[in-house]
Amino acid sequence: MEIRPDKKLITKSWLTLITISILIVLLACALYIIPALKGDIDFTEFSFYLWIVVFITILLMWIISAPIMLLWIKNLSYFIEDDKIVIKKGILTKIKQNIPFRMITDFMLERTLYDRWLGIGSIKIQTAGQTQNATSYEGKLSGLINWDELHEKLRSDLTKAKSSTKEISESPEVNEGALENILIELKKISSILGKGKQ
Repeated sequence: MEIRPDKKLITKSWLTLITISILIVLLACALYIIPALKGDIDFTEFSFYLWIVVFITILLMWIISAPIMLLWIKNLSYFIEDDKIVIKKGILTKIKQNIPFRMITDFMLERTLYDRWLGIGSIKIQTAGQTQNATSYEGKLSGLINWDELHEKLRSDLTKAKSSTKEISESPEVNEGALENILIELKKISSILGKGKQ
């Protein structure tokens, strides 16, 4: 089953950029205290250069970040298969991340302030000691509209995968004849090694 992030994930990205831009403007407003503390700074000249730097910073942030975010979301897709979850992502370098159900320990539902406002959610995939990053999860399914139903489906799939793995490990089919042959061969090797030492 293929799942693509909803277009609301793009809206969330725009809102994030707007929030960062507002924070930069608020920081610039807070920097107006500097001329008040030091009487030798020309307030008009300081104000002019401050707003030039703020404008250039925000403009560069939007020029660089916006296309990258759009391309990233456009290339993002998830595949839920019987035995694994596949995450395809990347812009220049395409990454196909396979996460087998046998390695998954849990699924964590995450909804930020913007997610709740837009009606989307994310599911983090936690694995047993396989993660290489500090976030403690192996993969993330972002921008999901039906996050709650998918979360329940993934948890039930995980339970089924764990129970089938447990059944296989608890009932191994042992071929008695093969074990007998292995024992005979080991005895032959032992006797040959014993003769070589003398």
